[in-house]
Amino acid sequence: MTINGWLQILLFAAIVVALVKPLGAYLTHVFNGERNVASPVLVPLERGFYRLAGVRAETEQSWLVYALAMLAFNLAGFLFLYAIQRLQAVLPINPAGMAPVPADLAFNTAVSFVTNTNWQNYAGEATLSHLTQMLGLTVQNFVSAATGIALAVALVRGFARRQVRTIGNFWADLVRCTLYVLLPISVVIALVLVWQGAPQNLSGPVAAATLDGGQQAIAQGPVASQEAIKMLGTNGGGFFNANSAHPYENPTALSNLVQMVAIFAIGAALTNVFGRMVGDQLQGWAVLGAMGALFLAGVAACYAAEAYGNPLLTALGLDPSAGNMEGKEVRFGIALSSLFAVITTAASCGAVIAMHDALTPLGGLVPIANMQLGEIVIGGVGAGLYGMLLFAILAVFVAGLMVGRTPEYVGKKIEQREVKLVALAILAVPLMILGGTALAVVTETGLSSLQDSGPHGFSEVLYAFTSAAANNGSAFAGLSGNTLFYNVGLGIAMLVGRFFIILPMLAIAGSLAAKTTLPPSLGTFPTHGGLFVALLAGVVLIVGGLTFLPSLALGPVAEHFAMLSGTTY
Repeated sequence: MTINGWLQILLFAAIVVALVKPLGAYLTHVFNGERNVASPVLVPLERGFYRLAGVRAETEQSWLVYALAMLAFNLAGFLFLYAIQRLQAVLPINPAGMAPVPADLAFNTAVSFVTNTNWQNYAGEATLSHLTQMLGLTVQNFVSAATGIALAVALVRGFARRQVRTIGNFWADLVRCTLYVLLPISVVIALVLVWQGAPQNLSGPVAAATLDGGQQAIAQGPVASQEAIKMLGTNGGGFFNANSAHPYENPTALSNLVQMVAIFAIGAALTNVFGRMVGDQLQGWAVLGAMGALFLAGVAACYAAEAYGNPLLTALGLDPSAGNMEGKEVRFGIALSSLFAVITTAASCGAVIAMHDALTPLGGLVPIANMQLGEIVIGGVGAGLYGMLLFAILAVFVAGLMVGRTPEYVGKKIEQREVKLVALAILAVPLMILGGTALAVVTETGLSSLQDSGPHGFSEVLYAFTSAAANNGSAFAGLSGNTLFYNVGLGIAMLVGRFFIILPMLAIAGSLAAKTTLPPSLGTFPTHGGLFVALLAGVVLIVGGLTFLPSLALGPVAEHFAMLSGTTY
């Protein structure tokens, strides 16, 4: 590890923290329906959308109606994206003449983008037409991200309101998030990326002469626009198979910094929205503090493992100070490659600038653990906040058990119903990860896709189901996922990992909104100080450790000790 590497990491963290309050204030105004800097231009457009859709934004919904609206919208998005993939050969804006996407791959891709996972069992530039990329994938990048943010705000309203049966209007939240937040910021990011060298056109592949006299087709297209929302919405699906390691997606060091900040910006700012809406910004900073502590621990662990490298290579006489450069983005080095790997798995983004499959065993353990914790270390836009708030409910329940008092959180009494719903939500992801991995490693069809044997091969399968169920989308790419087994299996894991958390969470929001707010008393456990931050981070680690430590021991931990003993696979 180097001082320069840590300075780059700290610069990134400082920029994210600096954006929390101003962006949080703007988001609060947007979701409260208050006037903001964009209102003069966008309010007429917003009202026009409501008239066109027949939506009355002022009519609020109960949690069940909100959930049904969200499910109906996502079902329509899935069917549309599936259809456009299957029909792309006869649709326009297909300059490379792409064939229809096979049924199982189209199913996996449609589920992936609707659930904000963006797992890709295909090479984008060799599989999808420009129309499918723009009208299918990019649209879902916007609306799946907007859905997650809207759901987080709905849960925050549950904490903030008292004795009401409504938590907002899904259609209004969706429109406001897309129109006031995602679109304008994405336009700015896209222009920055074009300035830095990312293409933005509708052209077909360009033929280039190689050094040996051959011809190479270099794909291009509407890259900058998809790249912007891919990062801002924590989607992660690359226009190119190489994702953000491709120089068209990520041309310079500045574009790399912009992309990393974009991944965390909204997720971090939503903690401030929580504090503002419940009337105590310290509550938001406490949640962000727990997220930040887990994030910095992950960065330190991953960076240290990669900087130390593989002792087997050191034994061959290679310079140990070079660390593990296998699969790294050579333009940015070990520090930023490690940072990007932790950012993209702490948030449910999945974009990559380095090959996660080439990380050292302990370096690869960190991205897996980030996802297995529930992707609540900043997390996906919206999903990170509501995931962490579920853990906050569990943390105050544990604290209440310790002192024999009914737990409270931001003035709301946490009772049996909320704790049961939290348990249902938290158990959904482990069921898919461990169940899917177990099925894959005992079946011939699951094992046939593995590149490697031993614990690393197990880690490849574990990573795949972890990434799918956590709605991340990155991969240990030694696994060939474009098979019927993995297209369907991972698709199911994505659906359960998204919606089986959302539905209990919305039920909790409805339950909390109906309760009165209790004033603090001498027996109230303070939830905006260092003690609560430590408790919250501890509960996250304990739940994750108890659930997943055995699987990690079979994969990256076993591989680490095998590496130290000189064993290779």
